[in-house]
Amino acid sequence: MSDERWLAAAWPFVQANLPAPPSRVVELGCGTLGGFVPRLRAAGYDATGVDPKAPDGPEYDQSEFEDAQIAQPLDALVASASMHHVADLDLVLDRIRSLLRTAGSVVVIEWAHERFDEPTARWCFYRLQAAGDHSSWLHVHRDAWLQSGLTWDAYFQAWLREEPLHPGRVIVSGLEARFETQDVSEVPHLFADLDGISRADEQDAIDSGLIRANGIHYVGRNRSGASERGRSG
Repeated sequence: MSDERWLAAAWPFVQANLPAPPSRVVELGCGTLGGFVPRLRAAGYDATGVDPKAPDGPEYDQSEFEDAQIAQPLDALVASASMHHVADLDLVLDRIRSLLRTAGSVVVIEWAHERFDEPTARWCFYRLQAAGDHSSWLHVHRDAWLQSGLTWDAYFQAWLREEPLHPGRVIVSGLEARFETQDVSEVPHLFADLDGISRADEQDAIDSGLIRANGIHYVGRNRSGASERGRSG
């Protein structure tokens, strides 16, 4: 349910920053639910999702983005909370640039983990619903932190050693170096996993200084683009 809630909340941002259908769009890291692909296709886009865990179906490629066979040029690429996990960020960003046509759109939603400080973590942990049959990443780290006996900073650094993540500022820097930035903003990111908390509630907590904005919205346009001969890449 948190994934569905997340997709529903993020869809208006994605849709507002794409070229008109029937543009060709690839979603990097669409996940087990297919990400935005069902919404994109319902809106008239020629959309494909790329993810090793993607659902079955002709509209999905169950591959790592770096290895996927993607016909180019693309009109747009969408990446939602996927870039901070990739092994080689520069390789992924360079491939996006090579796949997009000149002035093609890149729409990114990301997590700036470096802003997940102790006040923000505590605010989230206090608002977690019962895990039930599904423990979110917030449940996992709340319980692990409490059991560790460590300070938050020490626990957080140990977490990053086990699961290296690209900081949001590094992702944005890489995007800005390759694309013409149209917009970049700090936004709510955590509400979908919290009991009774809306996007507006999280924004209020950010505005009041209780927590830091963990989300990033980025929109850019390709400067050089892929060749427009329609070759496969």
